[in-house]
Amino acid sequence: MSRLLIFALACLLPFAAQAGNVYKYTDRNGVTVYTNIKPRGVAKMKIIRVYCPACDVTSTVDWTATGLNIEAFKDEIRKRAAEEGVDEALVRAVIHAESAFNPRALSPAGAQGLMQLIPSTAAIYKVQNSYDAGENIRGGVRHLRMLIDLFDGDLKLVTAGYNAGENAVLRWGGVPPYDETQVYVQRVAILHQRYRQELGLDAPKTTDGPALAANTP
Repeated sequence: MSRLLIFALACLLPFAAQAGNVYKYTDRNGVTVYTNIKPRGVAKMKIIRVYCPACDVTSTVDWTATGLNIEAFKDEIRKRAAEEGVDEALVRAVIHAESAFNPRALSPAGAQGLMQLIPSTAAIYKVQNSYDAGENIRGGVRHLRMLIDLFDGDLKLVTAGYNAGENAVLRWGGVPPYDETQVYVQRVAILHQRYRQELGLDAPKTTDGPALAANTP
């Protein structure tokens, strides 16, 4: 039997801010444990620095003005988005909200990499190494595709499902009333719109007239 990964706390706990420490050690049964509480009586442990932008519901970042990143992992994002028929701007928005394009990001819940895949989700999409940017993007985009199909393209429900899990969305019949998820859905919506404009996928708007064609000379 493969070693079990136990992740002690989820991102929505008070501990989960933008950065912090997670302790990794192996217990007497050979189980690898990740916890934000420093274990007692453990001789060998590893401290892992956590960076989890999506977990910080009190972030002071102005998401309407923060810098966008259209160059990082450009080829891989474009390739996987095209393969799955997922909006490239949505993929970038999710990566920005989840990890701020940090491929080594790790949340207290054990979500890993650019698109913050938890081990069970990574396993579904046969992602062997969530810290490999290409593998992570492939798995994350496939997961977005599944959610888009499940929720008939309703992006609020899609992003809520990405954050809280599709079962939570189905159980609540909409966006779950979790602070983290409510904030996350708003952030991704803002970033999605901005990335669409930045990538030329939406027509630019004038202040007093209709939208202009994106490629108007």
